[in-house]
This record gives sequence, C-alpha cells and structure tokens, in this order.
Amino acid sequence: MSHQPIEQLDVFALYEEVASWAWDSVDGWDLFSKRTIGEQLVRAIDSVNANLVEGDGRYTTNDSLRFFIIARGSARESRLWINRAIERKLVDSSAGTAAVSKIERATKLLNQLIDFRRKALQSGAVREERTHYEADPLESRVSGA
Repeated sequence: MSHQPIEQLDVFALYEEVASWAWDSVDGWDLFSKRTIGEQLVRAIDSVNANLVEGDGRYTTNDSLRFFIIARGSARESRLWINRAIERKLVDSSAGTAAVSKIERATKLLNQLIDFRRKALQSGAVREERTHYEADPLESRVSGA
C-alpha cells in the first residue's frame, strides 16, 4: 500500500472547510469579539491541519501519532470556541452547529487514522529499518580506542 498525503484525505478537507468558514465568520466581528473569541477560534482550527501535515511528514509512526493527537486536541478546542460563539450570538446557530458537526465527523476519521497507525505499529507492520553505522576513525583516535 502506498502512502497517500494527508492533504488528499477527507479528514483534512473537512477541517479545512471549517477553517475557511471560521476565518470568514470572524472577519466580520467587532474588534473585541475578534480579539477574544475570534483569534482563539482561528488559531485552534488552523492548528488542526497544520499538525496533521506536520505529523504526516514525520519519519516515525510515534512522531506522527504525537502530532495527530495534538491535532485532535485542537479540534476539540475549536468546538469549544464555536459553541461559545454560538452562545454569544457571534455566529448563526445553524451555521455554527454545522461547523461543529463537520469537526465531529472529521474527528471520527482522525480517530480511525490514529487507531490504524497504532495497530500497525503494534503489529510490526510499520517498522523503521535498523541502520548500522561504522565507527568514525577520528572518534576512535580521540577516545583512545
């Protein structure tokens, strides 16, 4: 099986849709709302795909998983800020609820990806090749070996 870049997966597209919606929504808010809830929301939702891309580019599965889990936390934070924006009437309730629903669908996909990678790691299907390095001749002269 060949690797498919994270940017080509549905999980990425769903989070990207919410990020675009959040940016467009926050852009129309008053300065106080932008500085309090708006910046937090945009940073959190933008962080999701940034961490997915960074994790996808890592060499080891453990490194990838660490970034995927960070992305999941940012998705959860994004839901909080959207719900807060709904409560404070900064976004239309139905539009905000639709965004939260997309985050929940995307997070289910992300959880499946995390589970798949963990199982592959545990089964040994994903394994780093061991590289044997020869001793550096200069190092052996310096250490007296």
